[in-house]
Amino acid sequence: MEFERLYAPSLKELFVQQLQDRILSGDLPMGTKLPPERELCQQMRVSRAVVNSGVTELARQGFLEIRPRQGTYVADYRRNGNLDTLVAIMHYNGEILGKDEIRSILEVRWGLEKMAVARAIDFASDAELEALGIHVTALGVLPAAAQAAELAFSFHHDMTIAGGNTILPLIYSSFKAPCTVLWIRFCRKYGVAALYANVERLYRHILNRDKGNAEKWVDDYLSEAVEGSQQIYQG
Repeated sequence: MEFERLYAPSLKELFVQQLQDRILSGDLPMGTKLPPERELCQQMRVSRAVVNSGVTELARQGFLEIRPRQGTYVADYRRNGNLDTLVAIMHYNGEILGKDEIRSILEVRWGLEKMAVARAIDFASDAELEALGIHVTALGVLPAAAQAAELAFSFHHDMTIAGGNTILPLIYSSFKAPCTVLWIRFCRKYGVAALYANVERLYRHILNRDKGNAEKWVDDYLSEAVEGSQQIYQG
């Protein structure tokens, strides 16, 4: 039996993670001026080098803006962000994501999911579609929330692979961390049976290659999550 080597994050990484968490959760709104570096050092009990390198990294990621002779401000990462910003958001655990960020993730997933469903129906083989049923059957046993979320992700990810687009599965993988957390939250609020019902119904439409009803069902259950009776903005 082998175990992975344990890894302790550096103080710089902890500094960056804490500020990312507070920015993404809305605790540090866009436009907020950070305290001077000397004050941050005292409050967080780290060296000036840790704060300076951490602030530089967060500026590179699009979360902070360093204004000469004015100070450091929380940036509008939607305007100033880049691929590094997206990677940081995708690795964020999602437990304290703000409502706007959760809604944005769900809306992006909405568009991607309809594309994935249409491609699976048009291009996947019968064997590939039947293989998706393995995840649905396992989900129907109603496992714990964390396992149910993993099964839901595996179903959707395998669906994108079956559709034949080489980039779409990679995009889905990049969304795994926040989407899995949101599925867990959904299960805790509404039950694993509700998640199973959503996935199972979608699977039946895909298996029947019924694109119209499959896409309509995606619209139905994601609209409920975004603005209907199954919202997941609060844990």
